[in-house]
Amino acid sequence: MADSGRSSILVHILVIALCLTAFGFAIAAERRRSTGSIVTDSTNTTYCIYDSDIATGYGVGAFLFLLCGQSLLMCVTKCMCFGRPLAPGGSRAWSIIYFVSSWITFAIAESCLIAGATKNAYHTKYRDMVYAGNWTCQSLRKGVFIAGAVFVVFTMILDVYFYMYYTKATSQAAKNISKTNPSVGMTGYA
Repeated sequence: MADSGRSSILVHILVIALCLTAFGFAIAAERRRSTGSIVTDSTNTTYCIYDSDIATGYGVGAFLFLLCGQSLLMCVTKCMCFGRPLAPGGSRAWSIIYFVSSWITFAIAESCLIAGATKNAYHTKYRDMVYAGNWTCQSLRKGVFIAGAVFVVFTMILDVYFYMYYTKATSQAAKNISKTNPSVGMTGYA
């Protein structure tokens, strides 16, 4: 039983570290979003020039780190479907609530991160030269990566609580199973 306590702390540390790394990448992606500037060259042609594409890499990095954290937790808990049974009670109810909430915030965070990365890549890589009269350079809207970062933090908090209540519910189920007595008594007839 002491080993599961240590592995529980190790899983908590790994999930928190992966989520905080994803958070850091998302913040870096927001700070390094590509912006465009209108340039007129010597032939009087106006077009957009976009700066660095580093935010796309940061966004994809945040996406992958969050995916690794969620995958690690789901492998350890066997996605709550294939592992040991959970004991009935409050711990099981809270672990189910945190499990569902965690997946919802995970999906939102991943959507924000990958949408921001692809939108940022679209502007930097695929819109080199556009010839037009009166227009502005499109860029990624502020806050897309920040929204992803906020949902990364929500996912991390919900993952921690999910794993805490999950281990409590599985350890209660193990104690209840080991203390059971035979249900059919073998008494003699006299």
